[in-house]
Parts: sequence; structure tokens; C-alpha cells
Amino acid sequence: QVQLVESGGGLVQAGGSLRLSCAASGRTFSISNMGWFRQAPGKEREFVSAINWSGGRTYYSDSVKGRGTISRDNAKNTVYLQINSLKPEDTAVYYCAARTSYGNNLDARNYNYWGQGTQVTVSS
Repeated sequence: QVQLVESGGGLVQAGGSLRLSCAASGRTFSISNMGWFRQAPGKEREFVSAINWSGGRTYYSDSVKGRGTISRDNAKNTVYLQINSLKPEDTAVYYCAARTSYGNNLDARNYNYWGQGTQVTVSS
């Protein structure tokens, strides 16, 4: 089992920045990739970003490409997501996820473990 705990959400003004953290514990050696997804009210959960746990290859959705940076600290078993130039449409609950298999990192169905989520609200 892998446990994930997110932190770093909050209320931010448009144009500001936020850094989310996700600390993993448990069988972290089994993690292949970690990702961030978000879900806004009334909308489906959508992919935001992902990172390969060992090699560091990164993936971004078009909505955050150029504004977001995902990184990892393997020593701390923590992955980070920084988003700059925040927009009101970035408002959502952000979820950290981990997977133990390889394949399409953009599909939420491929992730085995999920955090509880952290709320990000961007005011205009």
C-alpha cells in the first residue's frame, strides 16, 4: 500500500503562484509514476501533470503547460506541483496520485493510489 498526503492548497489571487506538495509513504519503492489531477465543481476529474518516479520524465496538460512545473524529491518521497500565473479556471480540488504500472500517465484509471485532495481557489 502507498499513502499520499497533499498540502499547499489555499486561496490565491489571479496571477499568483502556488506550490502543492504530495508526500508518499508505505511501499514507495513500487511507485513508477506520480501525477496530479484536479476536479472542479460539476466537472470530471482531469489530468494536470505527471512525473516518472525514477527518470524524472514529465508530462503536462495543455491547460498548465508553460505555467506548471512538476518535480520530485526521491529522498523525501515527495512530489511538487508549482503553478504560476494562476487563473480563476484553475480553481479545483487537486489530487495527488501514484501508480505502480507503466503506460498512459494521463488516464486517471491507471493510478492505484490517491490522496484526499487539497482545495485551490483562485480569485479574480
